[in-house]
Amino acid sequence: MEHEHHEHNHEDHQGHEGHDHSSMVDDFKKRFYISLVFTVPILLLSSMIQEFIGFEFNFPYDQYVLFSLSTFVFFYGGWPFLTGAISELKNKNPGMMMLIALAITVAYGYSCIVVFGWPGRNFFWELATLVDIMLLGHWIEMKSVMGASNALQELVKLMPNEAHRLKEDGETEDVKVDQLSNEDHILVKPGEKIPVDGVIVEGESAIDESMLTGESVPVEKRKNEEVIGGSINKEGSLTVQVKKTGEDTYLSQVITLVKEAQNSKSRAQDLANRAAKWLFYLALASGIITFIIWLALGFALDVAVERMVTVMVITCPHALGLAAPLVVAVSTALSAKQGLLIRNRTQFENARHLDAVIFDKTGTLTKGEFGVTDVVPADNYSNNDVIYWAASLEQNSEHPLAQGILEEARNQEISLDQVEQFESMTGKGLVGQVSNKGIKVVSPGYMKEHDISYDNEIFNQLSEQGKTVVFALVDEQLVGMIALADMVRDSAKEAVAELKEQGIHSIMLTGDNQKVADWVAKQLNIEEVYAEVLPDHKSDQVKKVQQNGRKVAMTGDGVNDAPALATADVGIAIGSGTDVAVETADIVLVKSNPKDIASVITLSKNTYRKMVQNLWWAAGYNIVAIPLAAGVLAPIGIILSPAVGAILMSVSTVVVAINAKFLKAE
Repeated sequence: MEHEHHEHNHEDHQGHEGHDHSSMVDDFKKRFYISLVFTVPILLLSSMIQEFIGFEFNFPYDQYVLFSLSTFVFFYGGWPFLTGAISELKNKNPGMMMLIALAITVAYGYSCIVVFGWPGRNFFWELATLVDIMLLGHWIEMKSVMGASNALQELVKLMPNEAHRLKEDGETEDVKVDQLSNEDHILVKPGEKIPVDGVIVEGESAIDESMLTGESVPVEKRKNEEVIGGSINKEGSLTVQVKKTGEDTYLSQVITLVKEAQNSKSRAQDLANRAAKWLFYLALASGIITFIIWLALGFALDVAVERMVTVMVITCPHALGLAAPLVVAVSTALSAKQGLLIRNRTQFENARHLDAVIFDKTGTLTKGEFGVTDVVPADNYSNNDVIYWAASLEQNSEHPLAQGILEEARNQEISLDQVEQFESMTGKGLVGQVSNKGIKVVSPGYMKEHDISYDNEIFNQLSEQGKTVVFALVDEQLVGMIALADMVRDSAKEAVAELKEQGIHSIMLTGDNQKVADWVAKQLNIEEVYAEVLPDHKSDQVKKVQQNGRKVAMTGDGVNDAPALATADVGIAIGSGTDVAVETADIVLVKSNPKDIASVITLSKNTYRKMVQNLWWAAGYNIVAIPLAAGVLAPIGIILSPAVGAILMSVSTVVVAINAKFLKAE
C-alpha cells in the first residue's frame, strides 16, 4: 500500500505514545468495515452489476439512494486517501495516495453528473470496491508493521521519578527528580537505580552500568568517582552529590541521539509507491489522450468523457493496493514463526542489500552472564575443592560472579554446605564460615593488600584474556584461583560463519575493555573489533563503517546500543535485551539467537522477489486493460466494458493473493 504517507506518519509519531499508532490501525479497520457494509447495497443498486449477475432490482428514486450511499463511502472511506493525496501534492511527489484519490474522485464526480442527468452509466460500484480494497490493504500493512517506536518512552522509564534528598540535619526527604538542583546530596540505597548523574561523596559499592555502557562486570565505585543516572547500585549505600539533571544527563543525551538518528532515516518510497507514481502519470496522460482522440474521431462528448473516465478509473488496479501488504502480512507471519519480529518494513526490505553486520558483544555475542572458564587449584587441592569452598560461601551473594561460580557447582554436581557469619567486604570480596572454617573469596587487590602469594604468571595470562579472576582462601590459605568471563553464545560462532558464507562481514563493537573484546572475537573468528567505545560514539562508529560504502546492520541489546541501532541501515535487537533496544530496532530476534540474522537477510530477499512478482501481476492487468478501455480495438468492435474490466480486476487481485501465500522463508 501507499508507503510514503505512512512513513511520514511513522516518522512524525516517533516520540509519541504507542496508542497513536494502534488508534490509526483501528481507524482504518473501522473505516473498512463500515464502508464494506455500505458497499453491499451500492453493488445491488448498480445497473452494471445487475446486468452482470443477471437480475433486476429497482424502486423509485433508487439512483438517489445509490448517490447518497456512495457519497458517504467516498468521503468517509476515501478520506485518508484524499488527505494523503493533498500531502503528496504539497510535496510534489505523487504516489499511491494521489493515484487512489484520482480514481475515486473521477469515478465519484462522473457518477454524480450521470445521476443528475448526464447521459452514461455510473461508476459508484467501482468507487466503493476500490475504497474497500485500498482500506483493507492499508489496514493489513499497518497491522503487520509494528509501527511507531516507543523507544524514547522506554528510555525515560529507566530513570527513577524520585530521589532521597539529604537535609542539613541528616534526615532524608523523598522529592521528585526534577526538583533536585546541582550540588544537592542524595542517598542511594542498595538495589536502587541512581536517579541523576553525580559524584560519590560517601560510601562505596558495585554499580551495574551494563544497560548503559555495555560494561559486563559491575564497576566498583568509591568516593570522588562519578555515577551515571539509570545505573543500578548493587551493594552498599551511597551519598551522591548531584552534578547533572534533566536534559544534561548522560541518558538524556542518549535519548537525543536516538531521536536524531530515527528522524534522519531515509523516507525511501517502497516499490508499490514508485509503481503508483508512474501509474498516476499514466492515468492522467491516458485519460486526456483517450478523450482527445475520441472527440477527434467525431464521437459525442458524453461518449468521449465515459471512455476517459473508464481509463482513469481502471488505471488504479485494486490488486496494486494488495500487492505489497499481502506479501508483508505473509512475511511477517513467517518471520514470527521463526522468531523474527519485523517492526519497520522498509528497513527489513533493505536487509537484502546488507554487506556488513556490527555486533554488540555483551548480551548479543555473549550471554551477558558470567561462567567459570578456568579453575587453578593450589598444591594439594583439586578443582572440585576450589569450587566447593567458593560456591558454599557465594550462596548468599547476588553478585553476577557468584552466580557463575554457583552454576559451575551445579554443573559439576558438587554438594554445598551451609554458610554462616556471611559478610560482604565491599570492593574486596566475601567472608564467612563453612564447616567451621573461615572462607574468603577475594579480589586481586585483597591478595596484594594482605601480601598473600599466588602464581602471577597464570594470573597474568588469564587477565590478558580479559577474564575476571577471584581467589578462594580457607583460613587465610590459598585454595585456588577461579577465572570467570561473560560466556560466548553457542549460536554466535555459527552466525558469524553463516554470514561469512553469504559474503557478509562481521564486526564487533563494544563498550567493554579491549582484552575482553579480543578474547571473545578470537573465539568467534571476528577480525574487526572496536572496544571501549562509549555509547554516544557507537553511532559514530556505525557512520564510519557506512562511509566506506557498506550497507550496515547493527545488532545489540542494551540502552547503549539504541543510538547505533537507530543509525544503522537496519537495526536488529536481541529479544532478551532491554525494552529500549527492542523498541529502537527495525527487527527483533525474539529467540535471542544471532543465527537468525542470516534468516532475516534470506527472508528479506525472498520477500522482495515476491513483491516484484505481485507488482507485475497487478501491472499486467493494466497493460491489458488500459489500451482496451481507451478503445484501441474499437475499430474492430472490441471495447472493454466496465463489467469485463471488473472481471480482469478480480482475477488480478486473486492471483496476487495466491502468489503472496507461496512466499517461503528459506
